[in-house]
Amino acid sequence: MEIPASRTLPALMDEMARRFPQREFVIYGDERLTYAQFRERVRELARGLYGLGVRPGDHVAVWMGNQTEFMLSLFAVTLLGGTAITVNTWYKAEEVAFVLTKSDVSTLIMVQRYLNQDYVAMLRGIDVPGKGVPALARVVCIGDNPGPGMTPYRDVIAGAAAVDEAVLAETQATVKPDGVAYMLFTSGTTSFPKGVQLLHRSLVENLYHVGERLHLTEQDRLWLGVSLFWAFGCVTGVSALMTHGGALVLQHNFEPGEALRLMEQERCTVFLGMPNMILEMMDHPDYGKRDVSSLRTGITIATPELMKRTAVFGVREVCQVYGMTESYGVATLSDCKAPEALRCETVGRLLPGQEVVVADPETHAPLPVGEVGEFKLKGHVTPGYYKEPERNAESYDAEGYLLSGDLGWQDEQGYFHYTGRHKDMIKTGGINVAPAEVEQFLLTQPGVSDASVIAVPDPLRDEAVAAVIVPQAGAQLDAKALAQACKAHLAAYKVPRHFRFMQREELPLTATGKVRKVELREMMAAWMAEQEGATKQHGV
Repeated sequence: MEIPASRTLPALMDEMARRFPQREFVIYGDERLTYAQFRERVRELARGLYGLGVRPGDHVAVWMGNQTEFMLSLFAVTLLGGTAITVNTWYKAEEVAFVLTKSDVSTLIMVQRYLNQDYVAMLRGIDVPGKGVPALARVVCIGDNPGPGMTPYRDVIAGAAAVDEAVLAETQATVKPDGVAYMLFTSGTTSFPKGVQLLHRSLVENLYHVGERLHLTEQDRLWLGVSLFWAFGCVTGVSALMTHGGALVLQHNFEPGEALRLMEQERCTVFLGMPNMILEMMDHPDYGKRDVSSLRTGITIATPELMKRTAVFGVREVCQVYGMTESYGVATLSDCKAPEALRCETVGRLLPGQEVVVADPETHAPLPVGEVGEFKLKGHVTPGYYKEPERNAESYDAEGYLLSGDLGWQDEQGYFHYTGRHKDMIKTGGINVAPAEVEQFLLTQPGVSDASVIAVPDPLRDEAVAAVIVPQAGAQLDAKALAQACKAHLAAYKVPRHFRFMQREELPLTATGKVRKVELREMMAAWMAEQEGATKQHGV
């Protein structure tokens, strides 16, 4: 398909509404919006938000599950010349407060509840609305019982009638291709998430090329069960389909039986998600009863063995991908018509406009073809982390390449192969976890003298979070109690699945007393294997 002429998200919305006015774009529950209807709903919300006080340059956070209002909010905010900040639905109160404060959010659009979490009560605990987040001037809440000081979403929509349509032409004129459209928070190796700024131009150009590698057309329908707040959702999924006139089938939150039902009912052709999702669907009682033969292609992040399971599930032209939030989700990708070995055993070739150099991790000098080194990136890459001058200085080399911390090599055909990470990062189920953040929390718990958080192998998630705890003298620690404490303060995917208690003299240490985490991971993996073997031997 020909690349869109637009280079901003509001202009892309306008262009697609002209080209495909009657084609479905967003499907959620019983709601089905064509491109033309979606544009009208976005403009209505934008007028309502303008009437509430949102102006060009404002930072507006969106905090909810996958639903129509999430999509409307993203595009309404950017139509007003603002930056949309997506908030992780798994965050606990302290994490939400950090992100809202760090990103200078002036407006929050949220749901009253998500699954078993009461977001209104959570915000009340951090004095929001109030003085808990200094820049936050207004909170818009979807639900029947918004909290005190919050504006009901329905009132915002009702207020749209008082704002002239001409206002939107003025706000849209402020939106430039090199302006910041989204800010997504992702974990780094330091203790707190970092705000990744993403530009309008690259959200169109880079993801158009993703769609081309997947041979997308306006006939394609993407099942989107990954969270929209994640780059895989609001960047890769939304923009790749939208630049090709396709439809998004939203699942509010992933549940394997419902995912199978949606794929069958909507005749989805594109899968975008993690291998653990497919494994859960294949283990579900409805697997085999649901017809998912419409699936054709898709993107995932997995080992070659898990990639083969994905193909067995029915995604015949599934592709392995390499990318990060900082590279708009995707930097390398195979053509979905390429042989299976290239699609599943490599992470593909460079997308147009992207550059990946395999370099020496210490000197950053390029390495020859076939040698393993650190991937450094340029092209469609974030211009920097928000309000992080020191982190930006250490994250880019002298030539302006982003240092990814990921290791791999390039073969003579130009295909890249990912081998692991140079930085101390855990990726569980495709989601980054910063060990330092979990360690910092564990160190606040009574009786904990030291904590080392590491990755251990996991058959479902590729890696799982594990914690090695050094107790204080005389302390009696309990793994279940520590896990419960983590669950109360950290997003669920950050909570260690495995705990081991050791004395400091048992740990592998450097000459300066630092824990050698590579060796500790090996020790932990061996210990877990022994524990599993003992369990099987006793028939437990």
